[in-house]
Amino acid sequence: MLGPWRNWHHKLTGRETLSPATAETQVWTPPPPELGQLELPIGREVARDRNADRGGRSFYFFDFDDNVAFLATPIILFEKGTRRELKVSSGEYAQIHRQLGTAGAYENYELDYCDQTGSFRCFRDRDMGVLEKLLGRRQMFVQDLAAALGHPDVHWKGPSWSCFYHAALNQRPMSLITARGHSPETIKEGIRLFVNREYLPQEPNYLSIFPVTNPSVRKVLGCQDGSTSVAALKKAAIRASVERAIEVYGNNDFHRFGMSDDDPHNIDLITEEMRLLKADYPSMSFFVIETQAGRFVKWEVFADRSEATICSTASDFQSFEQLTLLPP
Repeated sequence: MLGPWRNWHHKLTGRETLSPATAETQVWTPPPPELGQLELPIGREVARDRNADRGGRSFYFFDFDDNVAFLATPIILFEKGTRRELKVSSGEYAQIHRQLGTAGAYENYELDYCDQTGSFRCFRDRDMGVLEKLLGRRQMFVQDLAAALGHPDVHWKGPSWSCFYHAALNQRPMSLITARGHSPETIKEGIRLFVNREYLPQEPNYLSIFPVTNPSVRKVLGCQDGSTSVAALKKAAIRASVERAIEVYGNNDFHRFGMSDDDPHNIDLITEEMRLLKADYPSMSFFVIETQAGRFVKWEVFADRSEATICSTASDFQSFEQLTLLPP
């Protein structure tokens, strides 16, 4: 599925010339932003929610890895037959996971889904004994985040950091929807490091936390089948977060929802789900922020299409700053 890519290409050219196979292999460099297309950078002061006078709220949904922050947590690929391990970053995995087991550099590699010994073991909580807890042993997510914060912030801040900061500063209702399988409490403990080290002024106003490969979270989402893809789990988490927002903040036509993610496949399925949500709640606004491969694209999602409203490359990042929900 081409999703937003096809819509943007059609909008620019007035025609469809790419087959799905071609689009899968081409690297798209977005056109330079038009005059007046970008918004001003987010100010570092508390700002009133744009629709507060009409009872609407702005809800911010974030993927974490390679989006809010870059961590060194490895994914382990296993060589077929030998079980020799190859470690790749989450960013690398997002680009090559469809090549596993197919002709090419990753033909002889596969995933192991065992939570304790498999490919994603570093993205899961470990069972720790009383002694380990007394000695201050922390879960891998917290360890990796603490290690990242020991480096200059330009090394660990992801493309959505400014928007994440803005949401926390202004206490916008926030959902974290991540492929990790830690418990929600572990995710909160890690985010608390940002506050303790004064990168965030306060903890976020959590609407929901969905580490979607956590068994308990899968159960909450009604997706206990282990074969459900991460992208499909994220779709379920987005719908659950929107329904939670309406439950807590009321059913208001002026609510605005935005989700940022860096994985191309996830972007397609997130957009699919937001189209369905737009059909269910036609007066509310829905956005997808694409942060992959050095480009930043803000899509407004409608029931039958998606429209790119902001487009930027990494060189324009200070102007773009992930302004998901601010006024055009």
